[in-house]
Amino acid sequence: MDDEEARTRLLDAAEKLFYAEGIQAVGMDRIRSESGVPLKRLYRLFPAKESLVTAYLQRRDRRWITSLREAVAGAPDPVRAVFDWLAGWFAEPDFRGCAFLNAYGELGAGPAAVLEVVRRHKAELRELLGEVAGPQRDELAEHLLILVEGATVIAALDPGPEPAHRARVAAERLVAAAT
Repeated sequence: MDDEEARTRLLDAAEKLFYAEGIQAVGMDRIRSESGVPLKRLYRLFPAKESLVTAYLQRRDRRWITSLREAVAGAPDPVRAVFDWLAGWFAEPDFRGCAFLNAYGELGAGPAAVLEVVRRHKAELRELLGEVAGPQRDELAEHLLILVEGATVIAALDPGPEPAHRARVAAERLVAAAT
């Protein structure tokens, strides 16, 4: 196994365990065990748990934002596309809320690198919603962000697509009022 394969296996294990059980509940030995990567190599690739958490969140951010951008790109109604995409995500069997808010909730303003990834993810989401809202509609983008985040938190407590459907209705009303 080369370093790239070991890194992928470690990140796969970290994502699965951190997202399902929480960052603080999962130790490095558990990641090692789940990934099948020797402990020495784990610590060579990720010298501290903070570096593994940061890499996990960075990888998840790229995949999450890319998927949402693809869902919105070329959609006849990009606002609806955002909330339809969320509905699909909320209905996934392993959905456990926003990994970034979960990390922040667990670690707070703790590790600076982790906090930076969380902030960058939310800024990217805000930027995407700004594109969806359209030029000169910053307030609408902020409202959409609140709806997305609120629906995500509600769905974490009560999984399923309904929070996204309800948020979509509110978003459509906001868009109609803004035009």
